[in-house]
Amino acid sequence: MPTLLMINGPNLARLGARKPTIYGTTTLQEITRQLQSLAAVHGWTVDAFQSNHEGQIIDCLEARREVDALIVNPGALMMNGWALRDALEDFPAPWIEVHLSNIWSRESFRHTSILAPLAHGVIAGFGSHGYVLAATELIRRVGTAGSMPAASVIDADTVNDGVGAGPTGRTSPHESND
Repeated sequence: MPTLLMINGPNLARLGARKPTIYGTTTLQEITRQLQSLAAVHGWTVDAFQSNHEGQIIDCLEARREVDALIVNPGALMMNGWALRDALEDFPAPWIEVHLSNIWSRESFRHTSILAPLAHGVIAGFGSHGYVLAATELIRRVGTAGSMPAASVIDADTVNDGVGAGPTGRTSPHESND
């Protein structure tokens, strides 16, 4: 059975309670259950991991290299997690970076992710539904055979900020706006 690994970084264990006007009221446990239900419909399983420590996240990635797909919400590690970046650069499965808030509508120091250029896609600004979008896309891409169709690439320029365009204002050349 294919496995989707969901990794959440610093401060994300407090989802639902921490800054609900920015991050929403859905807890990490609720997001995990939602993804497990979605995945089960498609014959997948979901393993979830959260840590406030970059090294523990890297240990998890190294121990779980056999998974079929990965969702990563790195939290603030998106800005300075260079060791995490190295681990993700070498990660064999397709992965999507997720952020609950629209990072480009917030403080300027949040506008650049050092991880995004390595990701198969970035989803930001859709709250907890961003995880569902990421899981749906990864399951669609990988399917049950574990292979990604090359014609459905979403690159870092396809960061969805709610209007279908990334921070550069352009959509991916691989995606239509239908």
